[in-house]
Amino acid sequence: MEASRLAELPGWASELLESARVAHLGLVDEEGHPRVLPVTFALAEDRIWSAVDEKPKRAPGKELARVRFLRRDPRAALTIDRYEEGWTRLAWLQVLGQVSVVEASDAAGGLAALTAKYSQYGRSPPPGPLLALAPKRCLFWRASG
Repeated sequence: MEASRLAELPGWASELLESARVAHLGLVDEEGHPRVLPVTFALAEDRIWSAVDEKPKRAPGKELARVRFLRRDPRAALTIDRYEEGWTRLAWLQVLGQVSVVEASDAAGGLAALTAKYSQYGRSPPPGPLLALAPKRCLFWRASG
């Protein structure tokens, strides 16, 4: 199934988007290869926000690869899924759109939503930047109902 805006999602898909703790961000690297990364995320201002936080990075002080990739090509897909062994509750939602790289100082709404969802960010706010996915197309499916 498909929707063009988050507001058009069926209730179960909206609930999955609101309650899921992790999603997978798909993007294209500098060589045109697909990359998929697990991310934390939250909804605010009709966008889906993710942050560059303070976890150890491979090259401290250097801009993360995902940020470089998205600055070059902002097209992205965010996938959230629910898996259960019985398969009767399988479900997924994929949001396709464009990502803007936003400095934390310019992303108060996104940062507030992330902090409200993840207590870790309340104790140690992410320095940023934040990634703001503007949905263009939503695809979704579930096993029953």
